[in-house]
Amino acid sequence: MTVKKVNIAVGIIRNADKEIFITQRDASSHMAGFWEFPGGKIESGETAEQALVRELQEEVGIDASAPELVRTLEHKFPDRIVNLHFFLVQHWTGEPYGKEGQPKRWVAQRELKESDFPPANAEVVTALQKGEI
Repeated sequence: MTVKKVNIAVGIIRNADKEIFITQRDASSHMAGFWEFPGGKIESGETAEQALVRELQEEVGIDASAPELVRTLEHKFPDRIVNLHFFLVQHWTGEPYGKEGQPKRWVAQRELKESDFPPANAEVVTALQKGEI
């Protein structure tokens, strides 16, 4: 059996009040119902940063500038291996919203809850809670 490998660019959108913008995963998607940091698959020929900028425009309607890579993690699921490239996004134009109709909200960084996110995000959520990112 071949295990699917997926590379994902993830945006931790943080405003000046140390709030993080998150969206809820669609009911038909992998890990449905969990909250997530916006982002998506890195396409062939794209860098992780290029994919992040594209995905944030497509998903939440912002133009990110100067995203900072803060962590790269690998997470193994029974049917896939996911490589996650987490970027801190503190500079953008536009106001983020659920461009695809997905629920969204701003959450104080220290009030993020690991249990609200897919398991692959646990380390980053903990680091955000502790102020390490």
